Amino acid sequence: MPSTRLARRTPVAPVLQSKAQPRQQRALDTYELILGATVELLSEVGIERLSTNLVCQRAGISPPALYRYFPNKYALLRELGQRLMQAQNELVRAWATPTMLKLPPRRLVVQIHALFEQTLLLTKALPGGLWVTRALRAVPTLSHVRIESHALVSGLIVQAFMQAYPHAPQADVAILARLAVEMNYAALEMLFDDPSLDSQAVGLALAEMLAQRVTSVRRGGQ
Repeated sequence: MPSTRLARRTPVAPVLQSKAQPRQQRALDTYELILGATVELLSEVGIERLSTNLVCQRAGISPPALYRYFPNKYALLRELGQRLMQAQNELVRAWATPTMLKLPPRRLVVQIHALFEQTLLLTKALPGGLWVTRALRAVPTLSHVRIESHALVSGLIVQAFMQAYPHAPQADVAILARLAVEMNYAALEMLFDDPSLDSQAVGLALAEMLAQRVTSVRRGGQ
């Protein structure tokens, strides 16, 4: 008899786009109610146990009311992740200027440290910031939200650096910028995972390492 093989099915990625955007105030209120319930549940049950049924129960709405906007829990997490990334990105947008990147090393350390502290405080203050940060790292289907955001802010840093030092090797600047962004978020996650660590000391160590590398790349543009 001819051998038979089970057909391998390619896993289908969950739909992440919101089905509809609220326009009227009542719809906006429902939309925010859903997201607020999601934030509350994340801190109570975690990412794996989060479900749309739990969100509906917490928000006091029917499943069709939720599915009008969000097809699944990953779409909920995506929306929260984008909000977090956008808020963090605005801090970098204000920071990444040619003037900032021309500061002498010690002053640059202070300013990098300040940006790290601002990002840490913002993330803690935003509803669900800690859990959403973890979700963007832990859930493969959400990785593009984090990657695209990191690429965006890296580009802002590269642009400011090249304006300050037009002759700097752009490939080195790009690597420096991306490392700076990735190290910043890795340090944030480390502090979330181990609250016993001194955030001031962690931020200062990070700032000193990055400022040293900035100084080195600057020399290549002089």
